[in-house]
Amino acid sequence: MSSLVLNETGLENCGIDDSFKYNLYGVVYSVAFVLGLATNCASLFVFCCRMKMRNETTLFMTHLALSDLVFVFTLPFKIFYNVSRHWPFGDTLCKISGGAFITNIYGSMLFLTCISVDRFLAIVYPFRSLSIRTRRNAWIVCATIWLLILGGGMSVTFFSSTNQSKTSTTCFEGFSKKTWKTYLSKITIFIEVMGFLIPLMINLACSSMVLRTLRRPETLCQIGTYKQRVLRMIVVHLAIFIVCFVPYNSVLFVYAMVRTRALASCWVERLARTLYPITLCIATFNCFFDPVVYYFTSESFQKSLTTGKSQSMPEAVQEDDGFLRIKEKTDVANLHALTSNGKDQVSETNL
Repeated sequence: MSSLVLNETGLENCGIDDSFKYNLYGVVYSVAFVLGLATNCASLFVFCCRMKMRNETTLFMTHLALSDLVFVFTLPFKIFYNVSRHWPFGDTLCKISGGAFITNIYGSMLFLTCISVDRFLAIVYPFRSLSIRTRRNAWIVCATIWLLILGGGMSVTFFSSTNQSKTSTTCFEGFSKKTWKTYLSKITIFIEVMGFLIPLMINLACSSMVLRTLRRPETLCQIGTYKQRVLRMIVVHLAIFIVCFVPYNSVLFVYAMVRTRALASCWVERLARTLYPITLCIATFNCFFDPVVYYFTSESFQKSLTTGKSQSMPEAVQEDDGFLRIKEKTDVANLHALTSNGKDQVSETNL
């Protein structure tokens, strides 16, 4: 959370100088703006204008790109602020810019988690999940996530405001010890649990169960050559979580402990205030890493991006972004035929 990361007053007697963060933020935000704007606009163009086959995964990816763009559009203001060290854009835009970071970071984690759960259901429970994996339910999940991340963003930006001095105006900076101890520490813990720890555990659980399912010979017969694409999907998702989100959220917890004086140590504070800008910059890169998910886990996205159109699959078999999905009616009919005859009782995870 930008508004949580940049509000640093510290202990006066520790003599900590973290002014390097301004130049670092200026460079990183500039790179993130150019690459994030280009990749996410291109992704939305493909999703909305070129892809013929739109499923639940595509819907989650579309909202993931939107959450990235919300953050990318605020980066020019952040770039100007960190270069000039002056915020001339007013208090309202300061709050919006602070909330946009939360929307991006935790929106990305939640939408990536939705994609992982969708793939898990499709591969491990292909028949039972037919009634769950619908566009209507996907829209409900997306709306719920937007309410969560916007609510979390507003709860933090409520305390964000500009602070004027004789020479400049600051933004995201100057939270008092009382504000941290009374409000921000509790908000931080809630966001960490709901927006990071739970999604991380869900991703790890879904990935492990998908890998276990893929090791079964009967599953290999079902998905064939699509196994490599599923494995690539798992690697990409976990890489984004581990590289972009784990370092930032881990250090954020320690930073909150320092700001509330639960850890009253100059060494710990120096370490936290040095690592915060670095891990924040790494987390910022997720806004143009996310399109890697689209490209490497969706063959239809690749075809739409490279050829200008997505090729239709045969009627009996559809490609569902990472594995072969037998046409639903045929699947259900075959399943009922097997179970109704009392023969060849088949467990769902073996199909």
